[in-house]
Amino acid sequence: MASIDESKQFIPLNIAVLTVSDTRALADDKSGQTLADRLTEAGHHLAAREIVTDDVEAIRAVIRRWIADVGIDVVITTGGTGFTGRDVTPEAIEPLFEKRMDGFSIAFHMLSHAKIGTSTIQSRATAGVAGATYIFCLPGSPGACRDAWDGILKAQLDYRTRPCNFVEIMPRLDEHLRRPKAQGATV
Repeated sequence: MASIDESKQFIPLNIAVLTVSDTRALADDKSGQTLADRLTEAGHHLAAREIVTDDVEAIRAVIRRWIADVGIDVVITTGGTGFTGRDVTPEAIEPLFEKRMDGFSIAFHMLSHAKIGTSTIQSRATAGVAGATYIFCLPGSPGACRDAWDGILKAQLDYRTRPCNFVEIMPRLDEHLRRPKAQGATV
């Protein structure tokens, strides 16, 4: 089981949140706000927050910009992971991945199944790495965002989590790019 090594110092990450929706604005974006609140409560920095429509090119443009931004370590999207005609987040983002993170989807569905049963199969939650930036695509419900943050991301984005975490390998993600990420982290 994972534990926190209190002898290590917490390293705050710069995390961007993108809500994918044709109907939401910042004022009523409960899922994006849930993520923003949770990540700042954990000690991370909200590096950017935007809302974009369910459009492949619009989504991709924001994600590409954030991948290129050396001030953004992690991107979390919410929305557009279902099966309707307008749900295009995986189609927009997965082609950008240099490496897929299949374990994230599995872990997310395990958590979700415990709460909503077989309805979890209606989500195409996905994750990967691009340009030394972690990208997590979550469903558009506040509950799914809470579950993903509380059950997976909070621990994996904490340098103190043992036996391993995403932060400790960030300096090595960009070996081919020579781009500084997660300043202060060592393997």
